[in-house]
Amino acid sequence: MRLSDFDYELPEELIAQYPLEKRDHSKLMVVHRKDGKIEHKRFYNIIEYLRPGDLIVINETKVFPARLFAVKDRTDAKVEVFLLRELENNLWEVLVKPARKVRIGNKLTIAEGVQCDVIDNTVSGGRVVRFVNISREELYKLIDEVGQSPLPPYIKRDPTPEDKKRYQTVYAKKRGAVAAPTAGLHFTEELLEKIKQKGVKVASIVLHIGLGTFRPVTVEDLSRHRMDSEYFEVSPETALAINEAKEKGKRIIAVGTSVVRCLETVSVSGFQISPKRGWTDKFIYPPYQFKIIDAIITNFHQPKSTLLMMVSAFAGHELIMKAYQEAIKNKYRFFSFGDAMLIL
Repeated sequence: MRLSDFDYELPEELIAQYPLEKRDHSKLMVVHRKDGKIEHKRFYNIIEYLRPGDLIVINETKVFPARLFAVKDRTDAKVEVFLLRELENNLWEVLVKPARKVRIGNKLTIAEGVQCDVIDNTVSGGRVVRFVNISREELYKLIDEVGQSPLPPYIKRDPTPEDKKRYQTVYAKKRGAVAAPTAGLHFTEELLEKIKQKGVKVASIVLHIGLGTFRPVTVEDLSRHRMDSEYFEVSPETALAINEAKEKGKRIIAVGTSVVRCLETVSVSGFQISPKRGWTDKFIYPPYQFKIIDAIITNFHQPKSTLLMMVSAFAGHELIMKAYQEAIKNKYRFFSFGDAMLIL
C-alpha cells in the first residue's frame, strides 16, 4: 500500500477543539472485523462489549506541560521552548520557535533567575539546552507552574489551565509524554471500576509519546518512512498477566495505538511477550500480522498518519476507510479531543 491510499477529506469543523464535559459521553463507533458491521454507541456502552477474563492494557504515561516561553539574551526576543525529552540532569532536547533566532551560545531566560544555555543543535532541527541556577526538582516544579499543555498542532487555540487536567488520562502516573494517549481520555474512574467489577482485568505499560506522533509521512513508499523512537516500559507483572490471558484464550484489548506499538515491540515467539524497557521505532502498516492484540480502542486519526495505517493493518484498509466515511456522515468529532472507535 502507498501513502495516497490513506488520504481522506475531513471537514475542518469536525476537528474537536475542546473535550466534552463528560469524558465517557463521547460517541463510540464499534467496528466488527468479522462481518464488517458498524454500530453507533456512547463510550460508556463499551462495557457491553467486554467479557469476564478480558485484559485491558492501558498506557500510564503522563503528559507534562512542555511548552515554555523565554527571553533571548541581547535582543530580548520572545522565544518558545518546547521540551521534548530530558537527556540527563537539567540537560534537555528542545524545539525552539523561531528556530533561526536561537543559536549555540545563546542564553534563554525562562523565569527570574532561571536560564538555559543553548549548547548544541540536533539533526532534527532542535536544540540541546542546559538549565542553570536551578536544581532538577525545582526545574520540574517550575515547568508544572509556568508550562503550558502541549496541545496538538491541529487544535487552533491557546492552551487553558483546564487542559492540564483534560489533556491527560485519569490514570496517568509516569511523566514523560508530550502528547496524550488519547484513546484513554474517554475513561473515567467510575467506568474503570464498573469494568473491573464485570471481571475484566486491567494491566498497564508506559510509552512516552513524542511529537513524532503528529509528524506527517512524506514518502509514497511506506517502507521508506522512519518512525521517531519512543521510550517504553513493560513490567514483569504486565508481561505475566498478558501471557496468562493469551494461554487461556482471553482477549487482549489495547487502549490506544501506543499500547499496540509497545506490545507488538516486545512480542516473542509463541504469541507471548517479555518484560522489557527501551526505545521503539516500530512502524506498523498493512500488511502486518498482529501477535498480541485482539481488539483496539482508539480515536479517529489524521489523513496519511501512521496511526491510521496501524488501525488499517488491524481491521483492513477497506473497512477502516468505510468506517471513517460513516463517521464523517454522522458528524463524529475527530482527533485528540474527539470521539472513539472500538475495533473487535
